[in-house]
Amino acid sequence: MDVISTSGLTKYYGKARGVEDLTMAVPQGAVYGFLGPNGAGKTTTIRCLLGMLKPTAGSSSVLGERVTLDGAALRRRIGYVAGEVRLYEKETGRWHLDYVAGFRGTKGPLTAESLERFDLDPSRRVKELSKGNKQKLALILGMVHDSELLILDEPTSGLDPLNQEAVYSVIEERVAAGRTVFLSSHVLSEVERVCDKVGIIRSGRLVAEEGVKSLLGKRLREVEVTFADPVAASLLGELPGVDSVVAVSDQSLAARARRRDRRRAQADRKPEGQRYPHPARKPGGRVPGVLPR
Repeated sequence: MDVISTSGLTKYYGKARGVEDLTMAVPQGAVYGFLGPNGAGKTTTIRCLLGMLKPTAGSSSVLGERVTLDGAALRRRIGYVAGEVRLYEKETGRWHLDYVAGFRGTKGPLTAESLERFDLDPSRRVKELSKGNKQKLALILGMVHDSELLILDEPTSGLDPLNQEAVYSVIEERVAAGRTVFLSSHVLSEVERVCDKVGIIRSGRLVAEEGVKSLLGKRLREVEVTFADPVAASLLGELPGVDSVVAVSDQSLAARARRRDRRRAQADRKPEGQRYPHPARKPGGRVPGVLPR
């Protein structure tokens, strides 16, 4: 079953484009990455999926129900972490937890675990919290109810690496328990870290949709190689996976190369006795080799 599906979803703000003709499907138990630059239409899509915005055209369904503006019952089945955190500055974290529990009709079963995992003191007022701790509170509010669907809009913004890893661990645990996660981000490394499938949105349109492994195979990396002797640019151009080569000097070449599967790379190695020139060995015994630019 598809937990999220859209058909021709379109939203305009007057003449300004939000999203246009968006059609996608997110299967149950998946972590779906929604990747795109700021302003691409990610947050607009999420607000349409939550019934917070009425689309200009098209339709969407979530958890088997058609999304409408009057969808409070459906929203109780969804955990949502907004990209722009808005909290009551004069209230405490505990007050926020009780406030959200009042809307849902029950306290979150993962409250104590989440507070401990993110090391957050719920007795402090929001105005006393740092940006990172405000983000942690928003994450806890969205995650504590162990919802069927978790929608995260830039969830690691403002978090240190340790707490980013905590978020990734929660995502992995929720999926292992049969839940579904929709992760919106503009950070490719974040999507690579946890997602199974990626939809890429640009200027309001879904321009690509593919598995993470396939996406990684298309990524280009810039490298610079220095050799002991002058070399021709065609030397690196002959290598599998190299997209383009530019001579930096007589002994240095800059190239754009695709990440390759290790087994394929081994299969493409030259036979014994046929080797490419070794990179230059600089004084001090250090071999620069292939250097990221």
